[in-house]
Amino acid sequence: MNLHALRVFYTVAKLGSFSGAAEALFISQPAVSKALKELEHQLNIQLIERASKGKKLTLSEGGQALFEHARSIFAIEKAAIEDIKSRTGLKRGTLVIGTSTTIASYWLPPYLANFCAQYPHIKVEVQVANTAQIELALLECTIDLALVEGTPIEPHIISKHWQNDLMSIVIPSNFKPAKNLNAWLNKQFWLLREPGSGTLEMSVKLLAQHGVIAERSMQLGSNEAIARAVAQGMGVALLPNVVTEDLVQLGKLTRLSQKNNEQLSRPLYQLHYKDRPSSHAAQAFEKSLFSE
Repeated sequence: MNLHALRVFYTVAKLGSFSGAAEALFISQPAVSKALKELEHQLNIQLIERASKGKKLTLSEGGQALFEHARSIFAIEKAAIEDIKSRTGLKRGTLVIGTSTTIASYWLPPYLANFCAQYPHIKVEVQVANTAQIELALLECTIDLALVEGTPIEPHIISKHWQNDLMSIVIPSNFKPAKNLNAWLNKQFWLLREPGSGTLEMSVKLLAQHGVIAERSMQLGSNEAIARAVAQGMGVALLPNVVTEDLVQLGKLTRLSQKNNEQLSRPLYQLHYKDRPSSHAAQAFEKSLFSE
């Protein structure tokens, strides 16, 4: 199989357009079309459903299967290049970590500090996004590993339990809950994260387990924004304790206790793409995550 033609097909499928692939690969659009036709002829299968002008192209069943294989092939290619570059005793190289806002703000800094002190010549980049976006970045090999809330949906991603993050329902300090707490909570206005957020997924799950459904709600883009909105009296929320600690200490938020002092928590996971061998830098950082 022609690796160049496969790369052209993979880029077209990933970007969803011939012109986008041509620009990304620094070749002409006719060259893109030619490479795809040659690949289809070689494999004796139609890979892309030709759409009318203005409509997004779609992959055939065979095209989707080849796209999955191509993604794995180019992940291994990238890993091989990184492996050769890193065979200098971690004296140089890069490490790109994908993570959520909460983990980046509260959990990650001490691990980053230790890693950067131990490997000062490794360039470290942290990309902050929600869980769904991070999974996509892993599959596209734009990040080396990830730290997220909740388990991945994509079957090609491997998860490993890392930490447990304690959570609490928080209310404005001037709110007075009724004796029937669940009935009271069901009537409240809830502040929630956006779709794709691990915090939203876990909040809905934990609340449902305790008989609470957030029927009246608003979505905000960060846990910190939600905490401050609750402090202003806009509603109630289920948030990680690390996010609300300062506002609780200042008396602006109140944490509600659960029955029998039960603690709510969500698991935090380390993720990696199973078809991409980890670089030496990623292996060293992963080791530091689980060394305690």
